Amino acid sequence: MFRPDDLDDFAALVADADVMKYVAKGAPVTREESDIALQSIIRHWDNHGFGRWAVIDKDTRAFAGYGGLRSLLGTPEVVYHLGKPYWGSGLATELARASLRYGFEEHRFDSIVAIAKPENVASIRVLEKAGLRYELHTAYYNYDVIQYRISRADFTPDDSRYLLQ
Repeated sequence: MFRPDDLDDFAALVADADVMKYVAKGAPVTREESDIALQSIIRHWDNHGFGRWAVIDKDTRAFAGYGGLRSLLGTPEVVYHLGKPYWGSGLATELARASLRYGFEEHRFDSIVAIAKPENVASIRVLEKAGLRYELHTAYYNYDVIQYRISRADFTPDDSRYLLQ
């Protein structure tokens, strides 16, 4: 679970232009904006009973990024953002699958969505490997995205684990 003292790690992640390339405006986020976003992530758990986690490298104990579930206009959405050292490692797929498992097993959601900008091929690949399927091309908050979805009936759990601390 995120804590206010995670701000340094969180701010460093979202200040990276490469990490933020396909997020919102596609620009790095200031420390002040990071603080506001982190507080929102923390409050989300209280408001919805689910949310995003800080992702910690189990070998080095270093902050690797974050992911989990958030509410997209009332629908659970799987999200993930990882630091560049973790790109291509399979961690995003593992995180997406663990988030789906948490949503379906702990919250009994009927379905979970994910969105990606159409040009974010790597993220689309992660969504497909996690079992989500293309649903539609749409826009949220004036950003062009493609939406993927998976139902609880179509989800097959694997050994993707999450540990809440």
